[in-house]
Parts: sequence; C-alpha cells; structure tokens
Amino acid sequence: MHGFVQNIETLSLENEKFRHVIYTAPHCQLVLMALKPGEDIGVEIHAVDQFFRIESGVGEVILNQKHSAIEGGTAIVVPAGTEHNIVNTGSRSMKLYTVYAPPHHKDGTVHFSKKDALNDHEHFDGKTTQ
Repeated sequence: MHGFVQNIETLSLENEKFRHVIYTAPHCQLVLMALKPGEDIGVEIHAVDQFFRIESGVGEVILNQKHSAIEGGTAIVVPAGTEHNIVNTGSRSMKLYTVYAPPHHKDGTVHFSKKDALNDHEHFDGKTTQ
C-alpha cells in the first residue's frame, strides 16, 4: 500500500458532492462531504468511530441530543454508538471531511446529493483503495 498524501483542505474546499469516498485503508476511510445551506447529514448511529473536520461554513453538531456550534477549523470525534448529526445553519455550503474507523462505505462511493445517499444502501465490502 502506498497510502494517501494530498492537500485535504484543498480537496475539501473544492468538493461539491454530498459524499465522496476518496481513500479506503484496511482500518479507516477518508470521505469528503459538502452540505448545502440548511442541509444536514441526517441523524445517524454507527458501530464505528468517526472523526469530522469542518473546513468552511457554520452550523451545529448534535451528539446524543447535545447541540454545539461549529465552524471552519472545528474537529469532532464521534465514538461508536453515539447518535449524531451535523447541520449547516449558514448561507453557503459547508465543506468538511470525515474519517471512519473502521471503513463504513464502499471504496469510491460518490453521492452527488443527500437524496442519492438516502437511496443508496451500499456498505463497506472489504475492498480497499489499493
């Protein structure tokens, strides 16, 4: 394996897709996300740990019903089993990335919109990027 070495800030800020899996390793996965104004990721609970980094935009994160304001530069760690949601409360797109550990989605998954994501029931199938 060669790993992943790229400018994550640039990739995040240029991303317009709701979800784009850009790298899957055996034990973690890197995913770009973009939320339109008023959009959220949806209330979720995973059996995996998850890390988020907000690159630009403003909003709130809800962890087990506790609301916290977020903005560019905010890091969020969501332990497995935690109910969570991220909401864009701003007037422009929120750009972020997330790391699942272990992987959660099929490698290379692209959802152009939240609707696409909701209609796709894919899950990690054990295949990595390399």
